[in-house]
Amino acid sequence: MNPFRANAVAGNELVGRHMKAPPDTKDRILDVAEEIFAEKGYSATSMRTITSSAQVNLAAVNYHFGSKAQLYQAVFQRRVAPMNKKRIQALDALEQKSGDTPLPLDDILRAFVEPALQASMNPRQGGSNFIKLLGRTHAEPGPEVHDFLPLLYDEVKDRYRKALARTLPELSQEELSWRVHFVIGTIAFTLAGTDALEMIESCRFCDPADIEGIIQRLLPFLKGGLGAPPAAQP
Repeated sequence: MNPFRANAVAGNELVGRHMKAPPDTKDRILDVAEEIFAEKGYSATSMRTITSSAQVNLAAVNYHFGSKAQLYQAVFQRRVAPMNKKRIQALDALEQKSGDTPLPLDDILRAFVEPALQASMNPRQGGSNFIKLLGRTHAEPGPEVHDFLPLLYDEVKDRYRKALARTLPELSQEELSWRVHFVIGTIAFTLAGTDALEMIESCRFCDPADIEGIIQRLLPFLKGGLGAPPAAQP
């Protein structure tokens, strides 16, 4: 078994064993860790900083999570799991309704994008802290940070890739991979919200909290890129 997958599984089991523990302490640790990891990054964050800010001792963190790496994973699991559950449920509903007919590209994109935008606007789902943390993962060195993260998206990646392949059969596997890569990059930048919009002078009146407005503008853009004719081979 991949050691990082094993570590993630172990972290899940550890969290599961302590589900009956007082939620206030556990949630406080997760909230504080999320904010500090987002601000400082994984490598620059010490357990001492987290325990001091959360007003708990190191034994409490070890009891709930086991290690700094498992705490970091738990921060992501808490936010990513509900978001991806909504994505899978939305895709399930679409596929049940369509039967054997390939799904409209707009519907696939909305099912994928909407849960992420909702999470980015809702502090109870992580809000700006978690979105900032997601951005930091791209710059963090070391396997402790980004080798476990793709594992959290395995089911979503598999399901949505298959749906896109059925809807866009003219695209090769390589071409589809590139386009999905560009789509994810666009969504990530969109999730940056106000910080990104403020860099664009002409968009100073744009409302980053208007989820439906963002979706109405974003989906045609993503659809145009995904559905464009296959790129000419050199």
